[in-house]
Amino acid sequence: MTSPSDWVNPLRDDKDKRLPRIAGPAGMVIFGVTGDLARKKLLPAIYDLANRGLLPAGFTLVGYGRRQWDKEAFCDYVKQAVEAGARTPFRENVWMHLAQGFEFVSGDFDDKGFDALSARLKELDSSRSTGGNWAFYLSVPPDYFSDICHQIERVGMATPTDDSWRRVIIEKPFGHNQESARELNEIVNAVFPEDAVFRIDHYLGKETVQNIMALRFANQIYEPMWNAHYIDHVQITMAEDIGLGGRAGYYDGIGAARDVIQNHLIQLLALVAMEEPSSFRPSALQAEKIKVLQATTPVYPFSKTTARGQYAAGWQGSEYVKGLREEEGFDPNSTTETYAACTLEVNSRRWAGVPFYLRTGKRLGRRVTEIALVFKPAPHQPFDSNQAAALGANAVVIRVQPDEGVTLRFGSKVPGSTMEVRDVNMDFSYAQAFTEESPEAYERLILDALLDESSLFPTNEEVELSWAMLDPILEYWENNGQPESYAAGTWGPESADAMLSRTGRTWRRP
Repeated sequence: MTSPSDWVNPLRDDKDKRLPRIAGPAGMVIFGVTGDLARKKLLPAIYDLANRGLLPAGFTLVGYGRRQWDKEAFCDYVKQAVEAGARTPFRENVWMHLAQGFEFVSGDFDDKGFDALSARLKELDSSRSTGGNWAFYLSVPPDYFSDICHQIERVGMATPTDDSWRRVIIEKPFGHNQESARELNEIVNAVFPEDAVFRIDHYLGKETVQNIMALRFANQIYEPMWNAHYIDHVQITMAEDIGLGGRAGYYDGIGAARDVIQNHLIQLLALVAMEEPSSFRPSALQAEKIKVLQATTPVYPFSKTTARGQYAAGWQGSEYVKGLREEEGFDPNSTTETYAACTLEVNSRRWAGVPFYLRTGKRLGRRVTEIALVFKPAPHQPFDSNQAAALGANAVVIRVQPDEGVTLRFGSKVPGSTMEVRDVNMDFSYAQAFTEESPEAYERLILDALLDESSLFPTNEEVELSWAMLDPILEYWENNGQPESYAAGTWGPESADAMLSRTGRTWRRP
């Protein structure tokens, strides 16, 4: 008998990777379906997948929550979310077909609602032909993981029958340090085996992040220079121009390093620094990332190789904005950082001696995420100081957002009768090169989870290794003073500039 997890579209040649992958019979249960993430990202992404024809005809979405909704009320809620957040145009025929598979089950995370949910899924397996294949999306804080997993196990929903499958999708944060991450992994893995666990890092679903592998391994021009012989250092930046706003209470105690560096930026580092995988199968790709993370350590002393800050009032563009300590719900005595920077090194033959500088912050100069590989200067410079005064370092810059693409910066002669060299950019833009709009990250990740394609999902080992390199920095910060203040609209505290200037380097100003 053919396993539903091996189902393929009979009209599709599976060897032709250019053709879209369509999920087989399946359904999804979303816990926390009334939360911001589900409303703004998950529900619009599910509609967009349906609109692109990538979901099976009988795809079924079950919401679980405390509200006493019937099917009609749930459909109205989903429709509002889709109309507000969908990337693709709203089409009534697609919506009507998709909404036929909507259900809502009322209950708490620790009560008999799970018995009703289990019974309803069995009915839907028959009426909707889902084949017993269910993905459980935990769009809730980690504090609820234990209760939900226990209840799923208690009513038997975690155990697949016959040739069906059961999977769990969980959102970050994956703990707040290595110890808590390990405990969280044990809780989840006690119910779901590791190959059935999909940890969402939405940055890995971005088209430009996946393009890192194409840029490196599909081209001959970059890979020979992708090493310590040519690269001076690497800067990985995720900057936001917004403040905490209404999230101040949630953010206090988490901070920029836990929120962004531990997951997004360290995963980007792994993709930049890893060796070529033997294939792009999940196991091969994850193995190479794990090798990099095992070889990556923070650089001491932290007083000189790290920086942290809290934004103060200042000008964000043409608007004067208040500082962190004036944000509603934020403890004015808190040491939680809104800016974090650190120096890591990859102890391998390819990267020996190349510092990786990671930084993230709120209320910075502009919203941008990029990876910049900055090259060493030419070993011999025939131009005098006046001719090359405007010449900087060569760089390859991978722009993750918002203007997705790749920039190559190099020196060129200025037109004229004199020899003057200055920097120019050779630019590739996704928007200009391709007519098709890039899918939203959650579209790709939800589809991959339904297809059992785990390449873009961090394993428990990756999560724990990421915490292992960040924990010493966090411990140092907790025991050493207050975060430095920086004005909103700037590029962070002075200590961040000093972190690079002590080795003669400077941060890029995107």
